[in-house]
Amino acid sequence: MNPAPNLVLVGPMGAGKTSIGRRLAERFGLQFVDADHHIEQRTGATIASIFEHVGEAGFRERERCALAELLAGEGQLVATGGGAVLDAQNRQRIRERGFVVYLSAGIESQLKRLQRDRTRPLLQRADREQVLRELALQREPLYREVADLVMDTDGLTAADAATRLCLQLASRWNSDGVAA
Repeated sequence: MNPAPNLVLVGPMGAGKTSIGRRLAERFGLQFVDADHHIEQRTGATIASIFEHVGEAGFRERERCALAELLAGEGQLVATGGGAVLDAQNRQRIRERGFVVYLSAGIESQLKRLQRDRTRPLLQRADREQVLRELALQREPLYREVADLVMDTDGLTAADAATRLCLQLASRWNSDGVAA
């Protein structure tokens, strides 16, 4: 068990971190924070614009600072960006300050959920499926490394996934930071 002051969702883009996270935060009485949205608010620029102007490395530095700030708080559900686990400091902070749920999703589910999305810089290529496969190979072991709980979201609506996850969390974590 991980008695932690925050609930943190990790996983690939299209796994449902934001949509499931909003529902879970409401059910547990937590403040919902989407890390990417937080970065956009702080910088006044979209993630795509940040990537365009300072590259992925510049974005990752902003992400590291944002997660350090967010995870210093308590009583939050933090939906991380898909690549947040790439940084060793982020992984350490996430583990120390959160009960971590890895929301997994297969490539087909991701493609379906992201088919109309044109905002994600890493997917602005014709070979989206290949990009998602490469990201999964690199990131999936890191998601598992930090996870206290793994949930597959394939074939589930955000509402159904949130309900199932809520039941699992109720017996393993509570928002007071005490493992059940």
